[in-house]
This record gives sequence, structure tokens and C-alpha cells, in this order.
Amino acid sequence: MSRIAIIFALPGELKPLVQGWAHERRGRVDLWVTRHKDAEWIAACSGMGQQAATEAFAEAEKSGPVDLVISAGWAGALREEIEVGKGYRAAGVVDLRTGERFEIEGATASDPWLVTSSGVAGSEDKRRLATDYGAGLVDMEAAAVARLAAMRGITFGCIKGVSDGVKENVLDFNRFISPHGQLRLSRLLFFVLPRPWYWPALIRMGENSSKASHALTGLLLEKLERSGDQSNPNGDSNLSR
Repeated sequence: MSRIAIIFALPGELKPLVQGWAHERRGRVDLWVTRHKDAEWIAACSGMGQQAATEAFAEAEKSGPVDLVISAGWAGALREEIEVGKGYRAAGVVDLRTGERFEIEGATASDPWLVTSSGVAGSEDKRRLATDYGAGLVDMEAAAVARLAAMRGITFGCIKGVSDGVKENVLDFNRFISPHGQLRLSRLLFFVLPRPWYWPALIRMGENSSKASHALTGLLLEKLERSGDQSNPNGDSNLSR
């Protein structure tokens, strides 16, 4: 039986996918598991950032070796042609912190590259990342998952749903993220409630995030379904660095 792990940051990102899956919480990690044909699908999240993604991956591996790992979740757009609310397969991942590049074999010319940043990128950050790295997406976790997959010789995929556009300039979310990558929602609400000028952008982001989750779920299910029909899921080879 093959085991496929999906590593993401926040429960809301994959809510449409994991509904009805068996759920448990181990420390800071939430895990959802289901069986399909001859495969076990494991979804794990522990918060935002590379350390949280590393913890989630470790928990997913405790029940047995993983044959395919997918970095999934929300991402920001770095170019105008990257549409908010849509899902994208990444062509590769760049770690902004170390400069490492992880190519995903089997990607097409139209697939965008993704940059993993150490924090939530604002509009100025997005323009700079697009120029410096030629990327179309930004997140906070994928590079950690790509690195772990490369170390283990595991097939890697990266699928993201776009929650915010390149010109969207919402408040600085970084101040509301805990050291363990959790969004401090009560602090966020306490801050924005007396500041109504932030409300329209936050409402837009919430609506776009919901659309992105459904688009992401569609792409993930397509990849997961096909993984049971071939030994090398979706035609993705092991990534090269």
C-alpha cells in the first residue's frame, strides 16, 4: 500500500478535502487520514513556516514511510496573470532564506515557480520577489517539504491555491503569528475591529481564500486519484536541486 502525505499550514486551507476523514491531534500537529483503493492519504498541518511544516512531515511519517509528499495550501500571487481564487501546480520551489532551488520534474512551461519566504509577503515584497526570482507564487512552507523530500528520495509535488493578489495590500499579518506558526486570531480581531478601513480587504481575502481552497482541492484530488493508477504519481519524478 502506498502512502501519500499532504503538508499544509492551516486547517482551513484543506477543509473541503478532509471532510469525513479520520482526524486526530498529536501535540501541535493535526492529522487527517483516509484510505482510497490501495493508498493511504495523510494530511498534516502544524502552522505557518518551515519549522511547522517540518513538524507536520515528521508526524505524517510516524505511521510508515511516505511514497509521495505534496506541499499544499494558500499562496500569494507575485504576478498579475496569476489569478486569485485559482489553483496552480508549481514548477519548482526557491528557499528565500538559503537560495536553494528545488525543481519539480514533469512540470510544464506554464507552471509558475514558488518562493518560500520567512514571513507573509506584502505588496512591495511580492513585486521584489517576482523580479528577483522570476516566480509567480509565494508561501512560507514549501521549501522545507521539498528539502525533506530530497533528503529521503521521496517524490515531491507542490499545489497551491491563490488567496491574495499581487496588488492586495492588507495589514501586516506577521505581527499576529506565534513563534510556532499559529495565527493569533483573537489578537487579529482585537486589532482590526476598531479599524474599519481594513475590513473590505480582509473580507475579500476571506472570500478568495475559500475559492482557493476549493480550487486546490480539485487539483489535489486529481493528483491523488491518478497516483493510484501509476507507480510514479502524476508523472512527477523525484525532484532535483
